[in-house]
Amino acid sequence: MEHVERVVVEGVEFEAALTVRSEIGLLALHGAKEGGTAELAHEAAARTGATVLVFTQPTGSPVHIPSHRMSAAPGAALRTFLSHVSLAVSLHGHLRPGAARSIFLGGANREAALVLGRPLALLTPAFDTVTDLELIPAGLRGLDPRNPVNLTRAGGVQVELPLAARTSRPWKTRGAPETPPRAVADALTAGVRELAAHRPWPGPPGSPGHPTAG
Repeated sequence: MEHVERVVVEGVEFEAALTVRSEIGLLALHGAKEGGTAELAHEAAARTGATVLVFTQPTGSPVHIPSHRMSAAPGAALRTFLSHVSLAVSLHGHLRPGAARSIFLGGANREAALVLGRPLALLTPAFDTVTDLELIPAGLRGLDPRNPVNLTRAGGVQVELPLAARTSRPWKTRGAPETPPRAVADALTAGVRELAAHRPWPGPPGSPGHPTAG
């Protein structure tokens, strides 16, 4: 069952919609600002039985609050997501010049990024999936420890999608639902299924649950 609540972050009103299912979680922090991320999160979660939390802005022009500051969102939705989910996949959109076909996989759990990246890599030549952190722009790496994607027990993967990978209608009517490309939705769904099959996930290196922690 979906639980919806209104929260205010830095003076901006959000609607947080949470559906609790498995310990793999899909997250879209900027569902109103980064078109297609909310739709992709909902679809992949529904097809895989994953938990999903989507933030949208019901009124006004969408405002982008950086992910590490969204972790301070009040209310129960984000707290429940972070306590229930062991591994998160956080979907974002980017408009980086020269990277209009690049899908960047950041986040603290690098093993999970490689697993999720395998089916996404099959989108070549339409899209180029990048898992090497050195090749991901610094602002898109999703490594801040305050970023919600890194606050679950095993951390997670931050997926940065170019416009063409998250909407088939870039000039749609404002406010209308996005239509993500079918091939991208299918590849993301396959990746989430692979992540679920690898359970349980250890935490990021250095965390108490990681085998290298000393």
